[in-house]
Amino acid sequence: MHHILKQITESALRGMARVLLRKYHPLVVGVTGSVGKSSTKEAIVLVLSQKYSVRGAEGNYNNEIGIPLTILGSKSGEHSFFRWVWIGIHWLGYVLFPLRYPEVLVLEMGIDRPGDMEYLLSIVPIDIGVFTQVSESHIEFFGSLHNIAKEKGKLITSLPVSGFAILNADDARVVCFREKTKAKVLTFGFGEHSDVCAAHIVVEPEARLAKGLAFKMNYHGKSLPVRLPKVIARHQIAAALAAAAVGIALRVNPVQIVDALTSFGPLPGRMRLIPGVKGSILLDDTYNASPASTTAALAVLGELRANRKIAVLGDMLEIGEESVKRHRELSQSVLLSGVQAIILVGQRMKCLFNELIAQGFSRQQISWFERSGEAALFVESLAQEGDLVLVKGSRGMRMEWVSEKLLFDPIEAPHFLCCQSPEWKKKPFVPPAEWDNSF
Repeated sequence: MHHILKQITESALRGMARVLLRKYHPLVVGVTGSVGKSSTKEAIVLVLSQKYSVRGAEGNYNNEIGIPLTILGSKSGEHSFFRWVWIGIHWLGYVLFPLRYPEVLVLEMGIDRPGDMEYLLSIVPIDIGVFTQVSESHIEFFGSLHNIAKEKGKLITSLPVSGFAILNADDARVVCFREKTKAKVLTFGFGEHSDVCAAHIVVEPEARLAKGLAFKMNYHGKSLPVRLPKVIARHQIAAALAAAAVGIALRVNPVQIVDALTSFGPLPGRMRLIPGVKGSILLDDTYNASPASTTAALAVLGELRANRKIAVLGDMLEIGEESVKRHRELSQSVLLSGVQAIILVGQRMKCLFNELIAQGFSRQQISWFERSGEAALFVESLAQEGDLVLVKGSRGMRMEWVSEKLLFDPIEAPHFLCCQSPEWKKKPFVPPAEWDNSF
């Protein structure tokens, strides 16, 4: 019954969204990629708001339900019949009357399985497609990185001649789509081969931590200084570059682009520095985890200064048959980060535990727990003044529980941390299905 109701809801929302798109003809920007979609979407909204009226997807509204709701300008009715009725009334008002509608929609196109992108594109045709990166997220449903890139790349191949493809030049699986699209192409990245690139990146220090990043943004012979005072992770510069490329495509003044990016900062659960208990600092990156994003987070931890560095890492889920190998391979990133203590959470992280011991990591510096709730109590007791504590793991591992225990002011959790909605917090921890597999 639940499945039937879900199908009816999806079909109705799809039809309602298409009616509004036909009536108001907004320009639509679609963002896809294994990592960085939400941050890139937020940066694009900031940049385009300098010139246009813009609506961006809220939270994780990136699927067959969330995308139509963004087009409708509504929030989910969840389990309330009356809230769904109100969504219908709200939609009818836009259909019957010439109401004010955004000039630009910025949508996040999330996919989990083959065929997902085609369905999303059947809801809304895209004018400007942004492809951030390909990594192992959801690889167990695709079988290979090639198949992930192929599915996500359908966004780029669907673009019209009048459109723009904004591609990450540093990812070969992404930039190759420049040969597979009819649209005009702009690339972004950290190398000179990119149309929009970052150079001379500087970490701006504040006491023992980082105040932000500064760099030169180069585009076709022009160079503009950019400051990101709220960003500490170098890999998040890519989101700013992608947003700048979209702004350039839509003729936003370059000075306005730079001004807009000064307000860009990480979303909850994405590399945020937060005051912690006992004078510690929490580096919260608990929204999700893949080998690429975990390696990047450990690199940031290595760059920051602290009396003691602690990493709390949970399992990376849905990365397929090479899960054991990918967890073991993190050992090099852990050792390079200079951590003095590491707490590992989950059955898959036992592989990393054994690998670190084999490589000479002291048993006094490493701990393992099966569940994040147990680890949270231990980390809270371990933290002390001057510590910098990175917390990261897949969403299914509920690593935000560790971060909640480390917050200096728990009341601020909804502002700083991800997964804080009442509905999400009611959900108990469910052991991942892949834990049942021997490894």
